[in-house]
Amino acid sequence: MTEEIEDRTKMLIAMKGHPGTGKSTLAQTLASLLKIPLIDKDDVKDCAAALAAASTAALVNDLSYDVVYRLASTQLRLGLSVIVDTPLSRRSHFCHLTDVASTAGVRLLIVECKPSDLAEWRRRLESRGADDRTNWHKPSTWREIEMLLESYGGCAEFDVGDVPRLVVDTTAPVSFDEIVSTVIDFIVSNGGSFTAPSAAAER
Repeated sequence: MTEEIEDRTKMLIAMKGHPGTGKSTLAQTLASLLKIPLIDKDDVKDCAAALAAASTAALVNDLSYDVVYRLASTQLRLGLSVIVDTPLSRRSHFCHLTDVASTAGVRLLIVECKPSDLAEWRRRLESRGADDRTNWHKPSTWREIEMLLESYGGCAEFDVGDVPRLVVDTTAPVSFDEIVSTVIDFIVSNGGSFTAPSAAAER
C-alpha cells in the first residue's frame, strides 16, 4: 500500500465467523492497513493452556471473552479504534460488544466471514490443522467443525438489529485484496473517516 490510512473516527470493528473461514487473516490485514489495535481471542486462549488443564474448557472460553472485552474497552477509552477477532457465535457476546461500544461512545460494525464453498473451507481448515498443532483449542478437522456447529444449535445466526454488518464470502473467486478493499469501503461508508487506499495493499 502506498498511501497511508488516517483514522479520525473511532470505531469498534467486530469480526465474526467460524474457525478456518479466513477471519483472522482478514482481521490482521485490516488492523495493519488501518493502523489500529487488533485484539484476538485466540491470543488469550493460547496463554491459558495450563489453566484449561486444571479447569473446564467453557470457563477458559468465557474468561477469554471477558479479557478481550476489557482490553477493547481500555483501547477505546484511550481514543483508539479497535478490531476484535472472535467467532461472535452467540448473541450474548454480541450484546456485550454493543455495551462496550455504547459505553465508549463509538460505532460498532460487524464483518462476518461466511464461506459459500464448503469444500474449500474444509481444505483450508484441515491444511491449517496439519501445519499447526500448537493451537490446542482450534478445530483441526472437519468433524470437529461439524461438532462445533452442532453445539451451537443454530444460535450462531442472530439478528444484529441496526448494527451495520458486512458478510464476505472468503471462498469467492476474487483476490484477497478485493475482499480487503470491500471491507474498507464498508467501514468508510459507515462513518469511518479513513483515507482509503486507491489500490489494494502491497503484500
